[in-house]
Formats: sequence, structure tokens, C-alpha cells
Amino acid sequence: MERARHILRTVFGYNNFRHQQSEIVDTLIEGRDAFVLMPTGGGKSLCYQIPALVRHGVGVVVSPLIALMQDQVDALKQVGVRAAFLNSTQDAEAQRAVEQAVREKELDLLYVAPERLLMPRMLELLARSPVALFAIDEAHCVSQWGHDFRREYQQLTVLHERFPTVPRIALTATADQRTRDEIVAQLDLGNAARFIHSFDRPNIRYTISEGNSPRERLWRFIEREHAAEAGIVYCLSRNKVEQVAAWLEERGRVALPYHAGLPEATRRENQTRFLREDGVIIVATIAFGMGIDKPDVRFVAHLNVPKSLEAYYQETGRAGRDGQPADAWMAYNLQDVINLRRMLGDTDANEQFKRIAHHKLEAMLGLCELTSCRRRALLAYFGERLPQPCGNCDICLQPPKTWDATEAAQKALSCVYRTGQRFGVNYIIDVLTGKEEQRIVANGHVRLSTFGIGADFRLSQWRHILRQLIAQGFLDVDADGHGALRLTQAARPLLRGEISLQLREPPPRDAARKNTRKRPVVELAAADQALFEALRQRRLQLAREQSVPPYVIFHDSTLRELASRRPRSDAELRDISGIGEQKLERFGQDFIAVIQEQSEIDGEL
Repeated sequence: MERARHILRTVFGYNNFRHQQSEIVDTLIEGRDAFVLMPTGGGKSLCYQIPALVRHGVGVVVSPLIALMQDQVDALKQVGVRAAFLNSTQDAEAQRAVEQAVREKELDLLYVAPERLLMPRMLELLARSPVALFAIDEAHCVSQWGHDFRREYQQLTVLHERFPTVPRIALTATADQRTRDEIVAQLDLGNAARFIHSFDRPNIRYTISEGNSPRERLWRFIEREHAAEAGIVYCLSRNKVEQVAAWLEERGRVALPYHAGLPEATRRENQTRFLREDGVIIVATIAFGMGIDKPDVRFVAHLNVPKSLEAYYQETGRAGRDGQPADAWMAYNLQDVINLRRMLGDTDANEQFKRIAHHKLEAMLGLCELTSCRRRALLAYFGERLPQPCGNCDICLQPPKTWDATEAAQKALSCVYRTGQRFGVNYIIDVLTGKEEQRIVANGHVRLSTFGIGADFRLSQWRHILRQLIAQGFLDVDADGHGALRLTQAARPLLRGEISLQLREPPPRDAARKNTRKRPVVELAAADQALFEALRQRRLQLAREQSVPPYVIFHDSTLRELASRRPRSDAELRDISGIGEQKLERFGQDFIAVIQEQSEIDGEL
């Protein structure tokens, strides 16, 4: 551990381990297995990178995405670590060169996809080479119930069978209890030390925006909160991704699409621009994001409700990796609820899968319909208790009002029943509000006792009521493509008056909120802001020269510390978090020169 702490300081530039990093590093150095659950931005990579540098041999990192490999290897090379990757983007000659480096013990860390690792050629190469450890990143991909399932991950137990003395570490930021148990079972980690860190990301503000016109609500949110900042917008379909990206471009933002249907060169170019330029918005399906290390993503927005809280937590966790204030914003409306319910019913999966999917959907919709702190509910889903409301979600900041909706709900449920449980939301609302349309007249529904009994509510109010009745399980949606509403067993006691029902009042029209944004972790004095911007410009120049993202040179947090402390020598630079010996040697004088120049401008010298 003494050597590990020396590497932490001199290579990575940090004085102390965070959270449970020290215990995890010690476990691997001693040759024992570990299972690590730590939130995005918590420092999982150091947990295996440092032991790989301490132990004899190459550390093999199983990574699910090519983008993650490239990003990690670029960052490691900046601090002088001998790192490489093997993947399909390389030609045969480049792959042979990496394999030769493994044979000649010239690598500290090697990143590979699970598909390549499982190839006989790769396993034979490792069998003939000293291996320091195996790190299985994004280990939740092993779960067949998860949103990122990769079948190859379930075959990684071969590592324990073929390399029984090599320690393994499985890492993830997203796993409920079922998924944790599955990771341990599938990867044969029954004897592994378990390290479960808090799921809480207090710098992220969670907001769920209700109502129609989700694009317009998204634009008001971006314009109000993140007018020039980087973000990710998730959409359900490829077509919608391209439409929303073009729409944001028309409004003056740099917005780039990303989905599996685009040419690989286009995806690579768009991702590179997102990582290396400031203020870029990427509009994507869930194909984008896993392993993206960009620390200054200031918002993640969803234009469609995810299928599970695991997916929601994983995707929103890509915001604010640097610990600075960030937003998780989601549009939510009746159509989302109908679509999710219909998709759940329209699957050929076995009954066990349906039950688990139903549980996950209920939890997701439950988060959307809450009237109390969203963060407490999100953490509770992952088995963590938050003792008090967070003060940094939309409900804590603007508590919703509720009303006794028992009678209105009875009217809606009765109308669904009396029309034969064969019609969708719009038809039911038309009957309730007394519209004498041709289809309603032809069906004889103008003679029903429920015809017109809801005329005291507007169409938007009925949509709000029906959405909550569906979300809370009083109504189900047919999977036949027509979206017919049907009563569930839960509706019976409500219809009979045996229970009452409180529903949320519709929120005001997405009005601008008070300035509730939490202060930055590191507050810069006005006099230091100009220096911070000058340091960012120099960092950008260096990054472009080396064709790497700016944060690979230094994170914003390091630049803020430079701006506030204004070091003038190598000795003073060593006290700045994030500056190890390699970066000190390569960039120290560049940034000292910027500090001196700005200080002269400020009149300090």
C-alpha cells in the first residue's frame, strides 16, 4: 500500500484515496477478488489501475465499449502509464503490435471487449503472459434483466477457471439487489470482498416535467438553465434522435445525433466533437453513453421515460461527473405511460421476465408520480436510506399540491367499464365530457349514465387524471395496438368507495423557477475568473495539439484550484490535486506562464 499511495500521488496527482478506494486497492494487491458498486464519478478506475501498476504483469480490463477504451487509454498515456487496447477499429498490424507488447511485458494495462477476450487466441496469449488482475467494468451487463445486457459477460466465469490465482474485480455504478446477486453468481465471485458505496449524487438536481409539447419544454429548460453548456438528450427512436438534433440546430445550438443506424464514421466524429468541444449537445438513443468520461456534462435530458430506474440512474449519472451542479431533466406525459404499459404487455418473454419487467416499470412510473422527495425514492430502490428530503429535486424545491380525486376517478373508471373496456383515452374523455361525435352516437354511448358526467373538467385535466390512474395501476392498457383501457383488480375497491384517492394537481405551465441551483463545489472569486478562462484556453490548445479531449489534460476542478491558488513553481504545482509528475513535467511551465501573464494583466506584479 505504500507503493500504491506513492503511485496515487506521483502518477495520478492525488494526495488521498476517496471513499473505499484504499480498501479495494489493498484487496487486489493481496490477490483477492472484489465486487465494487460505486456511483459514476466516484473513482472506480483507480481501484484497478493502481493495483495493476503495483502487481507483476499486465492488468486486463474488460470494457463493453470501444469509446471507453480509447478514452481511458488516452488519459493513462498522459500520466505515463503504458496502456493499450485491442478492438475492431485497429488494423491487423496494429493488433499484432499490441499483442507483441503483451508478450514482451511492455504494457501495464490492456483494454479489451468481452467478445475479443473470449477468443481462443486471446486466452492463449494471456496464458503465456503474466497477468496482474482482471477488471470487469460495467459488470451490470451480465444481468439478463438489465438494460445493458451483454451475453458475452455471462461467459466471463472462464477467467476464474483458466486463471484461478489472478484476482478479479467486478465494477458497476448501477445494480439493485437482484442484479448484484446475479453478478456475483454469474462471475463466480462468491468469495469476493464486497464494497457498496452510496448511490447518492447530491450535485444532480432531478426534475420531471409533466405535460404536452415535450420539445418546447425541453427547449425552455435548456435555454433557461444551460444556454451554452454540454448535455445529452435521450430519445426512444432513431428517427426522433435525428429530428430533435436538427430541431435544436435550427434554434442555434450545436446538436449532433448518435444512434446505431448511423455510419460508424459519423458516430465516431460526433462523439469526438462532443468530447473535445465545449457546449455540444448529443442527441442519442441509449446506444450512447456507457463509459463516457466527459466530466463537464451539465445536463442529461430524457424525452421519453426509460423502462426502469436502473436505466434512468445509469443515464442521468453521466451528468456532473466533476461534482459540479448538474441537471437530470425528464419529460413525462400520458402517452409515455400508455406506450410503456403497452410494450410490457406486448412481449413474448417468459412469465418470470414479465414479472420482473412489471416491477421495474411500476418503480419507474412511481418515481414520476411522487408527491415527496424523488432522491429518497430513487435511493430507496437501490436499498439506501436518505434520512431527510434532499432539497435538490423539483418536488423539494416546488412541492406539488394534491386533491381528493376519488369521485373523478370513479367517473373515469365507470366510463371505461360501461363502454365495454374497448376504447382508448381520447374516446373515454369524449364520452365523459359529452361530445356527441359520430362514433359515440353510433355506439349508443350518448345514452350511458357516464355520458357528460365529466363536463366540469377540461380535456387536459382528464388526461392528467387518466395518466395517474394508469400509472398507479387502476387501469391497464391493451397490447393490441389500439390502446384500449381496462379495469384492473385494484379498481374494484375504488369504484365501490372502499378507498379514497389523492392525485397530484396539474403543475403550472413549466414556469421558470427561482434560482435554486446549488453553488459550485469550488467557488471562484471574481478576480480569478479571468485566469480560469485563460487556463481553459491554454488547455484547449494543448488538447488540440495532442488530439485528446481537454479534460484528459486537466479537469476543470484542477484549473479552478490553479486559478484560486496561483502556484508559481513546480513545488507549488505538486500541491494541486490532479497534477502528477508526468503532467507536471509536460504541462507545468505552460500553466505557470499563463498564471504569470494573467497576474501581470491584473496588476499584481
